[in-house]
Amino acid sequence: MASEMLYPVMPAYLRSIGFSIVAIGLLEGLAEAVAGLSKGYFGKLSDHKGRRVPFVQLGYSLSALSKPLMALLIQPLWIFFARTIDRLGKGIRTGARDALLSSETTPEHKGRVFGFHRSWDTIGAVLGPAAALIYLYFRPGEYRTLFLVAFLPGVLAILLTFKLKESKVSQEVRTGGVSFFSFMSYWKISPLKYRQITIGFLLFALINSSDIFLLLRMKDVGLNDTQTIGVYIFYNLVYALLSYPVGILADKIGFRKMFVFGLSLFVLVYIGFGVFPGFYSFALFFFLYGLYAAATEGVSKAWISNVVKREDTATAIGAYTAFQSICLLLASTLAGLIWTYFGAATLFIWSGALAAVIVVYFLRLMPSPRPNLG
Repeated sequence: MASEMLYPVMPAYLRSIGFSIVAIGLLEGLAEAVAGLSKGYFGKLSDHKGRRVPFVQLGYSLSALSKPLMALLIQPLWIFFARTIDRLGKGIRTGARDALLSSETTPEHKGRVFGFHRSWDTIGAVLGPAAALIYLYFRPGEYRTLFLVAFLPGVLAILLTFKLKESKVSQEVRTGGVSFFSFMSYWKISPLKYRQITIGFLLFALINSSDIFLLLRMKDVGLNDTQTIGVYIFYNLVYALLSYPVGILADKIGFRKMFVFGLSLFVLVYIGFGVFPGFYSFALFFFLYGLYAAATEGVSKAWISNVVKREDTATAIGAYTAFQSICLLLASTLAGLIWTYFGAATLFIWSGALAAVIVVYFLRLMPSPRPNLG
């Protein structure tokens, strides 16, 4: 809720303090890449220590702290620092949190559990923008104060993490330290299926720029703050309502089929954003985008957790999300350049066409064998 309270207004806020489209793309990409590398390190460290909860607590604490920092100063370097602190918090907690989720279920229910988590995580993404919408209705344009307001649910999230309990991960004794880039060595010893699906995920990440560009597209064609945030709330509501049932269905039909379905929706949405701009068409495309997110976000991590060893879950997910963040840096920076020099329509049509190629890659990928449930 704290993070998503700010996300839909971030483009307008950055534009209001002098950021160009290229600068916004570079800021988002760099913050994700720098902090994203930490996902691999802290995922590896979580497996090494056999602990999950301390990483979750520290991660949520840093993300909460970043909210008021964004409002204190508006210099570009300070904004970059504050955004990186937020993403660093996510990097610290992501691998450990997903490993904690994975350890609380069985292989045949991974999609259900990760879908349930995405559903409730996204409920916060509905409540956050709704609170921002109400606030900006009464105080239009006062973005900096909103960053201070967002600190409150962030603090509550920190307090709730102290209710978490965990049992130490059973594993062989691992001695020595963990270097920052040690997670990269996991690629060499990881299962073949992990490498195959991760390659596909990363190819997709190279064209999947920040959602901020979708919000900028709506502002670019003349939608006001209320309409933009309203459509974004609608997207998150669809995402929240569908994540859990889609996760259950993914357990039954297989993660590959579900991911391909979601990726196909991405193709339709991005081409649609380029060809059919308008409030009602955007509402339709964001409905499909919510279904796409439900069919891919939780499913991708559930898929990874089912093809790696339990004691390597945080490392595997952390390594993937670290590489993904580097791809996001390239994707968002390139998206800003394409938008600036060739136009928004070109950016979205090109991204949709390349995503169709990734669909073909996953269609040609052999499905994973069903886990032995005996």
